[in-house]
Amino acid sequence: MKINFLITAFLTAVLLSACGTSLPASPLPDANVIYTSAAQTVVAELTQTAAANTSTPEATATETQAAQTATTVPTSASAIETLAPTATIEAPPTIIVEASPTDQFCDDAIWVGDVSVQDGTEMSAEQNFEKTWRIKNTGTCTWGEGYHLVFGYDEEMSGQARALPAIVSPEETVEVTVVFKAPLATGQHKSYWRMANTAGANFGEFFYVDIVVR
Repeated sequence: MKINFLITAFLTAVLLSACGTSLPASPLPDANVIYTSAAQTVVAELTQTAAANTSTPEATATETQAAQTATTVPTSASAIETLAPTATIEAPPTIIVEASPTDQFCDDAIWVGDVSVQDGTEMSAEQNFEKTWRIKNTGTCTWGEGYHLVFGYDEEMSGQARALPAIVSPEETVEVTVVFKAPLATGQHKSYWRMANTAGANFGEFFYVDIVVR
């Protein structure tokens, strides 16, 4: 090393001076300068050695994993859409509409007028009587066997419908009758009726009987 060389040179110079050589004495270097130069040389060599031994620290496992994760994250819109969960769209519930037992255009009827027992007719308690209405077939189907009168609501009054007196074509009128028995209770009593087809489906307007028991 350079420091050893300088020290050796220094010692050699001292020995030559002590031996009294005839050569003219060379001015001895200042010891402080030698020590300062040697110290600077040592510091420089230590600095170079430390720099040579210094290595770049290895990346930690966490940093490596973060880098790998960063490279796998999709950056394009298509990639993000691919990773996004697919939404499940439920189909709307199916609404089932039940068909009417009878076509409203096939079977229909309207009340035309009262033939017997006008509204407000007075009756005795438990009196038997017949109520007849005139009605019209306003549908497109003919009323044949199986078409009949049925009780609708209010007081039935033991009503028994009679069969149709004839086949009724569309736009024809017919007289229909129900046999009743007046109630025991005094006062006003009503009974509502209408037509029904062979399938038992009711149709048309309601018509009624209105009596007063005394």
